[in-house]
Amino acid sequence: MDKQLLLICTLTFIIHIIGTLAYSVRIAGIRTRRIAVSLALFSILMLLSRTSNSFLGPFFSLTFAKRVETGIDQHVAASTLLVDFRWLLFSASLATILGAILIPTFQRAFCRAVEHFQVHRSVPKLLLHTVFKGGLSYLKTSASLPKPANVTGLREKSGVSISMTAMNVIATALWTVGVFAALYAGVLAPTVRVTSSTLSSIINGGATIMMAVFIDPHMSGMTDDVIEGKIEESQFRRAVVWLVGSRLAGTLIAQFLLVPSAVVIVGVANNL
Repeated sequence: MDKQLLLICTLTFIIHIIGTLAYSVRIAGIRTRRIAVSLALFSILMLLSRTSNSFLGPFFSLTFAKRVETGIDQHVAASTLLVDFRWLLFSASLATILGAILIPTFQRAFCRAVEHFQVHRSVPKLLLHTVFKGGLSYLKTSASLPKPANVTGLREKSGVSISMTAMNVIATALWTVGVFAALYAGVLAPTVRVTSSTLSSIINGGATIMMAVFIDPHMSGMTDDVIEGKIEESQFRRAVVWLVGSRLAGTLIAQFLLVPSAVVIVGVANNL
């Protein structure tokens, strides 16, 4: 793996670990009973994660497209370049696994962040406090591993239906593979590679809508149910475990969707 591929894998890793850790804010909101503030912080994290995937699309195109064009000029087989894309998707799965392990630690850190935000009402001040006033050191004292009970209790009622879990799997898979499929489409059809690189929204656009319209509101409703005492906090935690698990499944399924998605983009590009 060269430095260029390592850089892109690192950026992909950061995007997906932020998206996974965002679930920690939901739990922090329940613990602090400051739902509106926690929802605002959750929205910020999800905005960073989901829009970064789109904003970094041009950056991926500039950096990774050079690899693609070099491979095409040197007549490198598409299967060889496909390995690079596999590494990118693997970094997304790895980030999700690490994020799941870090959720107990960050939920404690986000409890403090929610309380700090409630006082100062400023995201920039919150970021400055995190970096310069001991916020990072607080992670050391808050370090905690997931409890085995959160996994062994998955058979109990969680409040997340099979259809909602499946939707999260599909949405995550499409959202993960969208940008990479657009780039790989340029490998399959070099004559339309410029057009293909702009068509990632064909794949991940629907995924973003599914997350915003169905999955996020469902979790917000469950958060209110916990506050009102309709469901227990342990049930909400199981729901988070299910969603994180389905998110991981989505990043793994993205490996299988890469080539078919690229073929779809090539078909659209050829017919424009």
